[in-house]
Amino acid sequence: MRPLTDHVPKCLVRINGKPLLEIWLDLLLQERRVERILINTHHLAEKVDEFCELSSWKDFVDIQFEIDLLGTAGTVRRNRDFFNHRTIMIAHADNLTKFNFSDFVGTFLRRPNHCIGTMMTFVCDNPSSCGIVTTDSDGIVQSYFEKVKHPPGNIANAAVFLFDQRLYSEPFISNSDIDFCGDTVPRLVGRVNTFMNDTYHRDIGTMRSYEAAQEDFKE
Repeated sequence: MRPLTDHVPKCLVRINGKPLLEIWLDLLLQERRVERILINTHHLAEKVDEFCELSSWKDFVDIQFEIDLLGTAGTVRRNRDFFNHRTIMIAHADNLTKFNFSDFVGTFLRRPNHCIGTMMTFVCDNPSSCGIVTTDSDGIVQSYFEKVKHPPGNIANAAVFLFDQRLYSEPFISNSDIDFCGDTVPRLVGRVNTFMNDTYHRDIGTMRSYEAAQEDFKE
């Protein structure tokens, strides 16, 4: 994303004039679907602070600055008390997404008892750049391939999850985990069901995908 992200944190890049983080806050908070949101910051953290302070959603947002990056798994582990025995939602804010939140929650609530959570999935156009899943007839993840050269399909992990508190029990999230999708998710095979986002989802990780998102949202 450079040189764009030399001066703008990735979560604040604009999609047709609207910061990506604002799109997320509107999605999650407009109908009070989420009680509070925790945003961890590092690169250009002061810009995220300023944005949140000026946001109409500032009273629903907490910011956790990481002096040294903990990784996505480290952040989830460090902030266990934030969830206070509530349902845990984890989302990577460098994704641009639209989905039916009620349907997502419904899939989570209907999961089998042995499943500790629900993973959002989407059909991706570049499977080798994503974490690819296979599922059984009930939509439960049976295998996971994180950015391999020849993955067995194109159904990808959208890096948006709902979990119950069992996530914090061994052997699910380990003290040695750094990257949630790379380290933790493979350990959840057989223990998460899936929700297919067939509305819209795109990883804003490269200039090419960013430009594609701009075109998508013009339509």
